Amino acid sequence: MNQFVQNFINGATVESQSQRIISVFNPATGEETKKVKLSTVTEVDSAITAADVAFKSWSQQSPLRRARILFKFKELLEANFDELARLISTEHGKVYSDAVGELTRGLEVVEFATGIPHLQKGEFSSNAGRGIDIHSIQQPLGVVAGITPFNFPAMVPMWMFPVALACGNTFVLKPSEKDPSVSIRLAELLKEAGLPDGVFNVVQGDKEAVDVLLTDPRIQAVSFVGSTAIAQYIYEKGSANGKRVQALGGAKNHALVMPDADIQNTVNSLLGAAFGAAGERCMALSVAVIIGNELADKIVEQLIPKVKALKIGAGLLPKEQVENDMGPVISKEHKAKIENYIEQGVVQGAKLCVDGRGYKVEGYENGYFVGGTLFDHVTPEMTIWKDEIFGPVLAIVRVKNYEEGIALINSHQYGNGSAIFTSDGDSARQFSQDVQAGMVGVNIPIPVPMAFHCFGGWKASIFGPLNVYGTDGVRFYTRMKTITTRWPNSSVRSTAAFNFPTL
Repeated sequence: MNQFVQNFINGATVESQSQRIISVFNPATGEETKKVKLSTVTEVDSAITAADVAFKSWSQQSPLRRARILFKFKELLEANFDELARLISTEHGKVYSDAVGELTRGLEVVEFATGIPHLQKGEFSSNAGRGIDIHSIQQPLGVVAGITPFNFPAMVPMWMFPVALACGNTFVLKPSEKDPSVSIRLAELLKEAGLPDGVFNVVQGDKEAVDVLLTDPRIQAVSFVGSTAIAQYIYEKGSANGKRVQALGGAKNHALVMPDADIQNTVNSLLGAAFGAAGERCMALSVAVIIGNELADKIVEQLIPKVKALKIGAGLLPKEQVENDMGPVISKEHKAKIENYIEQGVVQGAKLCVDGRGYKVEGYENGYFVGGTLFDHVTPEMTIWKDEIFGPVLAIVRVKNYEEGIALINSHQYGNGSAIFTSDGDSARQFSQDVQAGMVGVNIPIPVPMAFHCFGGWKASIFGPLNVYGTDGVRFYTRMKTITTRWPNSSVRSTAAFNFPTL
């Protein structure tokens, strides 16, 4: 029998007693590799209880002690990169080097979190009024939760829990049930690093587990990354139950290609950003808005053979073999969904330059592969323009000038990331000011900020006022308390004052 992926509660792996069981597959082979029991309400409750009990002592630890545990966790992550990357590649399907890149970007947030004591120093005003001092402190919230997607099973949790833990909170993680194993390894490494029992917990599950996290009064805040429909649900239900919520949703990221852009750099950037990780990234660059037919013709002409030549296959290969450019998509159902989008593009009149449907890999005939797909002459009325496909599909949109291009991009419901390709500083600066997106790249196709900045989009790409990690992460996982102090002396009033106090 295939092994069950367990929960991690109060410092130990615990097998769920749930009778609701789903399978975990290797997307490259289509083979079932493990099973997951979807946790019961009682089991999620036990994880919250463990975190609630642990908070009392963890929140009182010095920030330096918490940082030192994260330093040790960082060392253990680096020592186990190969194992973790292979685990990600096997369950998610992405190529090995991409899994290493995911771990590296997660590690950066851990590194940032080790410096959080500096960001929690608060503020102080001496003699704000005669004999009166005012200071502020940032205190942890309590038990917080993270609900994370399948496409980055290590990185996205590490966008959340290192900052939360460093600030003195305890954490309950509900990972994707599609690739859940790496979450347990992260929990084990945290324990090995010296994290006290109950501070970090993992519960496998689905909506039933999520709803417990959204309604239990002990959960103070919820972080989420996933689709917009679910992000909105998380935000509304969590907020209605008095929780602080940051919920990152879908995206449709655009590149505006100016007439003076370096064509070779643009083509290579589009290729990697659209088809890396099989397009299963919320920052995938899935639409190129190109100014002028002449430039569009040149770019499409260069893209077609490169898209056709993409090396597609298993994400994890023997070390002596040359790595593929991209692996499979996450599931059989998602493969069918992507291919349906491609069919809609054809039916609605887009020009299909490269068709990725029906892609087969020798030796992996049952894998969930979709070939690189390129559409030209896409218009805003088409479904492939409107929806986040989350697959290896690149759409080319042709416009006459900058004004038409920026208006088209800004008309879209999503505003996660956007990029401009140009050799002109004025155009780049204007675009950076004009575009309605939370993250902007100038000749950079995937502008994911470093950990000491913040990650987050605009419009329907985010629900909640604060972004992930960086200084916003610290603000999200703490609440400010301001203390006004006066010590008794001869200037203290000896009678009551009934007017509003002034200093």
